[in-house]
Amino acid sequence: MQIKNLTMSFGTQVLFESVNLNIPETEKVGVVGVNGAGKTTFFKIIMGLEYPDEGKIILKNGSRVSWLPQVITDDVEDLNINVLDYLMTGRPIDKLNTKLQRLYDELANLNCDQNKIYSEIDKVQKQLDYWDVYNAESILLKIIDGMNIDDTILNKKLGELSGGQKSKVAFAKLLYSKPEVILLDEPTNHLDEESKKYVIEYLKGYKGSVFIISHDIDFLNQVTTKTLFLDKRTRKLELFDGNYNKFKKLQLEREEALLRQAQIQQQEENKLREIVNKYANASGNRKRMAQDREKKLEKLMKEKIQVLDKNKTIDFKIGINREDSKQPLKITDLSFKYDKTDSKNIIDHLNFELSRGEKFLILGENGAGKSTLLKLIVGLLEPDSGYIKLGNKTDIGYYAQELELLDNESNILDNLISMGYSQRQLRNILSKFLFYGNDVYKNISILSPGEKSRVALAKISLSGANMLLLDEPTNHLDPETQNLIAEVFKNYDGTMIVVSHNPEFVDNLGIERLLILPEGKISYYDRDIVEHYQTLNKRIRR
Repeated sequence: MQIKNLTMSFGTQVLFESVNLNIPETEKVGVVGVNGAGKTTFFKIIMGLEYPDEGKIILKNGSRVSWLPQVITDDVEDLNINVLDYLMTGRPIDKLNTKLQRLYDELANLNCDQNKIYSEIDKVQKQLDYWDVYNAESILLKIIDGMNIDDTILNKKLGELSGGQKSKVAFAKLLYSKPEVILLDEPTNHLDEESKKYVIEYLKGYKGSVFIISHDIDFLNQVTTKTLFLDKRTRKLELFDGNYNKFKKLQLEREEALLRQAQIQQQEENKLREIVNKYANASGNRKRMAQDREKKLEKLMKEKIQVLDKNKTIDFKIGINREDSKQPLKITDLSFKYDKTDSKNIIDHLNFELSRGEKFLILGENGAGKSTLLKLIVGLLEPDSGYIKLGNKTDIGYYAQELELLDNESNILDNLISMGYSQRQLRNILSKFLFYGNDVYKNISILSPGEKSRVALAKISLSGANMLLLDEPTNHLDPETQNLIAEVFKNYDGTMIVVSHNPEFVDNLGIERLLILPEGKISYYDRDIVEHYQTLNKRIRR
């Protein structure tokens, strides 16, 4: 890959500026940088989904690129397609065989241009050879087995899968599709431990180029051979030899050196300012000295070193507009299934109720119905039987796992403008969610999933709702930001229902009881149970 004079901006926000870089072929590259540095945008430029202001990214002629985005949205695929059929579309073998048969049929026409047709047949046959037509089925079955995708999933329609299952199936299709360049955005979010091991070995032996955005340090260390650092301060891209740990060691040494230089600069700045202020209104030699120091100060400020801010905090308390009912939610004999011809319910005769101010956790394996239950409560789905009764003073705020409730066509500020706050108030609030200055004018469509998560969390925090439904709120956040977000919800006075298997996050929320799906069992909060399901979702074969 060759990057030539790459410049990319959104409004006044510059992501990349005059970047020139060569990345050798067949490397496994970890793509790292703080939230908002442009990692996902970099992928979109490679895919041709975004266009830079200047410059270009050049791939080897004819290279096929496949991208696994962090969030698999429902508008990407035909949701009525059978999962196995969907996986098989990873290689265009059926289309090529149909074309080959048509070409042979044309040969039967005595007036045809046989040389031209034989040339076309040769091209199609070479494509079929590339796709390994005779071994393709066994290759797919090996991937299905390695990714722990069982028959119950293969026989479902794509639209019936949970977000986690959908991501896993899309990942399997990507591996089967045999591209020359693979782009992976948080690929281990929905992988169990066995699938993760399979993917690690698959990628280590992969003959093409792989670029990976991930907060899974173990995954990066095992797979990557180089690290591409997107520096938000300098707006440059820099390639380092070695995996993530080697990069972090070099970066730490560099940051310590920069900090020492910054401290020296600050001392020099203080001295210059002191002289400028002292002799600003003087005359003669003292005035000339002040003018000279002012020029030096201007030059120093232009070249001032920026150091990483290690003390980010989100200083915000979620308010509620009114006190909730004593019983904000009661669920009675609730049942639901997506396929009405199926004999098995996803939610099966579920019963529970919440009291005002209770913090309630939902656990279960991927596909057990956790997200489905929240969608039933919020009214996005209708139950097949049973009842959902909300208190007459219950106001719901809903954070969706796939972030589909954000308006991708509007900027950050416009997504919150309907909340009843002035622009000045919103800008102040957004700064508490780490959006500063012109960041608020970024379109949602160009944000990274981590940034979208912070917008969604800011929006729900402003809703005034007295009952929050949070579906995997830490999925797209780095560990540092997870801790910051946990502090925001820690002191919430309303009722809260949380779907999460992140013990570090839920420990801070004051959870009182938990529900385990699909059994419908309710027990008091126990970190060991959360850790059990965290481990189960990594190891169990699905």
